[in-house]
Amino acid sequence: MSLKLLRGINLGGFLSQCVHTKEHYDSFILSEDIKKIKDMGYDHVRLPIDYMVFQAEDGARIDEGFKRVHDIIGWTRDNDLPVILDLHKAYGYDFNDANDDSKNKLFNDKPTQDRFVELWRDIATEYHSYDNVVFELLNEVVEDKAAEAWNDLIARTMGEIRKIAPDTKVIYGGIKWNSAETIKYLRPVTDKNTIITFHFYQPHVFTHQHAYWMPAMEQIGDMSYPDSIDEYKKAAEILGGQDSSVMELDKDVLDIDYLRRMVKVAVDSAKDIGAPMLYVGEYGVIDKAPAEDMLRWLSDTLTVFKENEIGCALWTYRKMDFGLDLWDDDTSAKMVEITTN
Repeated sequence: MSLKLLRGINLGGFLSQCVHTKEHYDSFILSEDIKKIKDMGYDHVRLPIDYMVFQAEDGARIDEGFKRVHDIIGWTRDNDLPVILDLHKAYGYDFNDANDDSKNKLFNDKPTQDRFVELWRDIATEYHSYDNVVFELLNEVVEDKAAEAWNDLIARTMGEIRKIAPDTKVIYGGIKWNSAETIKYLRPVTDKNTIITFHFYQPHVFTHQHAYWMPAMEQIGDMSYPDSIDEYKKAAEILGGQDSSVMELDKDVLDIDYLRRMVKVAVDSAKDIGAPMLYVGEYGVIDKAPAEDMLRWLSDTLTVFKENEIGCALWTYRKMDFGLDLWDDDTSAKMVEITTN
């Protein structure tokens, strides 16, 4: 099967960021959903998976979890779709617990790192024979201080995966939530089957407006796209670091030129480290945004991705505050049209 990763969609909330029960797994995504995704025009899916699907807290293997992922891979193969197996949360690392060393110990505790590598050995052993599977080492690393430890863990994990799966494509990205500007901190790429990823939600004050898990967003209120740079700078000042790039703009309006500037950072950095391929694992707009503004942002973002020949996966198919199903039918249809072309 050709591993075309051009216009995909995430299955967020299915095997990750969810209640990990059989009842949930059996109902959230069905084989019919994969056929629907294919019929919509998407050419691949990204499957976020928390470690709890594969392992108990004590590290014991969960055979049923491995079997379930085999079944989902089968659904994607039946529809000629590649699937990215994204380890969304690892034992000892959850992006939601950023900077909490009492919970996130992956980068400072060798036994936790050993367990991470061992899990990837198990995943590689189980799934390397499928011709439609891509591995993604870890969804998002957040902390600045983890940059070198993450590079070390990438090198160690890649070495073990390659003993089992020499030709399987493997994805990984930088720190600060896989931001474009941190690709430059990754070590030079020497493996031809590596894909470097970044996530694209810029500017966050628009794409995450009224996000309940980001208290500052309620201070910011409604945001439009495009809009005056003065409005964006006021909002970015409240939010802080995630939109610091907005403060550097010297034009009157934040529009597609800002998106081009942000993507260029990723493109230039990927070239500098010798990445064979660049990919956007997540992008999207929260359902609290004005629909017409959301569609304009998607259209401009996909225009920029096309200009740079970058594949991508929309966040997300169902629910999770960004899902296609959270918009009215007409808006959802327009989203699909924009994000599959």
